[in-house]
Amino acid sequence: MGYGREIYAAAENKLRERRRRAEEEAEKRRQAFYRACPRAEEIERTLCSTSVSAAKAVLSGKNAAQALTALKEKNLSLQKELKELMQAHGISSLEPNYHCPVCRDTGYVDGLMCSCMKELLRTESYQRLNALTPLSLSTFESFSLNYYSDEPQEGRPSDRSIMRNTLQYCINYARQFSLKSPNVIMTGNTGLGKTHLSLAIANVAIQKGYGVVYSSVSNLVTKLENEHFGRDNDTEAMDSLQSCDLLILDDLGTEFRNSFSTSAIYSIINSRLLLEKPTIISTNLTTKEMADFYSERFASRIIGSYDRIAFVGRDIRQQKALTERGKHLPEQKD
Repeated sequence: MGYGREIYAAAENKLRERRRRAEEEAEKRRQAFYRACPRAEEIERTLCSTSVSAAKAVLSGKNAAQALTALKEKNLSLQKELKELMQAHGISSLEPNYHCPVCRDTGYVDGLMCSCMKELLRTESYQRLNALTPLSLSTFESFSLNYYSDEPQEGRPSDRSIMRNTLQYCINYARQFSLKSPNVIMTGNTGLGKTHLSLAIANVAIQKGYGVVYSSVSNLVTKLENEHFGRDNDTEAMDSLQSCDLLILDDLGTEFRNSFSTSAIYSIINSRLLLEKPTIISTNLTTKEMADFYSERFASRIIGSYDRIAFVGRDIRQQKALTERGKHLPEQKD
């Protein structure tokens, strides 16, 4: 995956901070050990000076082999004594506890990018795409069925009954989420909870360690247009959209539609289908409107490859607004 310079700089800064903290903590442990056991500091200084002694022995040319053997034996003896002192003080190591022991928080091993650096780049990219999304504001626990009518409708169950099933589907989807999870399209009018439940799924998936990108389609199209036409320094959005573990596209159909946006949205959805990566879409559009707004081919891909879950009822935002307004009305007197 390609990333912009800002993404690399942010990841490298985090690595430097990890390395700094690990080395500072190691130095504090070392100094505390020296204060408790001065002999340990003396041994370490002696060990550090042996390389100079070895070089002098080699340069002198006189009995160099014998001198080197003696130095080696002395070093081994000192190392053994230091180890015993550390054990006596309950210290297993004086070395830094790096976040990544493979690359020692440098981000690279033998000139190749370490997996920890790749993960930081990936996480930073997702966080930037999610920057304007209130991922922490919606949970399944805060979703109330009380806003949905319990009155049976002609020819179908009540709104609350349908939404109870929808809620349970989303809970199960989040609990069982994996890279093999199905694609989902949430359909229904504005204000019925599509955004709330898709955010709740995102929260659970993130807590399980998956990389999630959540965006309204209108914001996403703007981001892609800025990258495509060179108005943005970063160029990683499309790669992130295609490679993240779970992509959630909110409010499909509310974006400004033109040839670029239609092509970009189809490309994202089609690429993820080919890569077999799960995607969740929420939309107010009917299947016919999707075909009219985008294309028959687009609508066909959605119908054939996505589980459809319905959202029904009256606009919850309007209900909440009316309730809040009622709280502020003056009390009526007889």
